[in-house]
Amino acid sequence: MPRPRSRREQYSEETREALLTTATSMFVERGFTKTALSEVASAAQVTRGAVYHHFKDKQDLYRAVLERTETEGLQSAREAFLAHEDPVAGAFAAMSAYLDHATNSDYAEIVLRQGPIALGWEQWKACEEEYAAGLIEQIVTRLVSSGRIPALPIQTTSSVAFTMLGGCAMTIASASPDDRSRVREECGEVLTRLVRGLLV
Repeated sequence: MPRPRSRREQYSEETREALLTTATSMFVERGFTKTALSEVASAAQVTRGAVYHHFKDKQDLYRAVLERTETEGLQSAREAFLAHEDPVAGAFAAMSAYLDHATNSDYAEIVLRQGPIALGWEQWKACEEEYAAGLIEQIVTRLVSSGRIPALPIQTTSSVAFTMLGGCAMTIASASPDDRSRVREECGEVLTRLVRGLLV
């Protein structure tokens, strides 16, 4: 059995969660460059020392916010894929869940619009690959092993799929909030036609 958390550990976890939740809201509303750590601390009702206890700087805090947001987004896609025995149905369900998440204002702003600004292109791209590439490779592997698509190179096919999905997500996030649902449907139609062209 895991040992019970001490009051201090519990408080530390609650403080970190409060900082992440507050920072997410402020980064979405103001953007990375216009949000100060002192403002996050004040809004979360903690000291600046508490902020630096958990995060070394604003970029480190942003990375934690992005990783949490990314994890939540990909979890819905993973669950959608695993809910189907047929890998084709699962692939389409995962794709749809991911595109739906790209219309979410928090995900669009934190991961897709502000992410490259806050972390720099290389770090942002590496973070995206770390979280999304594994799931995409799992889906492609299932499709190839089941004979539902030709026996294409797994890594190359996964890389192309990752680029296409990421491009569609960026397109959705770049649209105005009122247009995102329409753009999401258009992206879904394009991706569906491309994937169906591969099916055996």
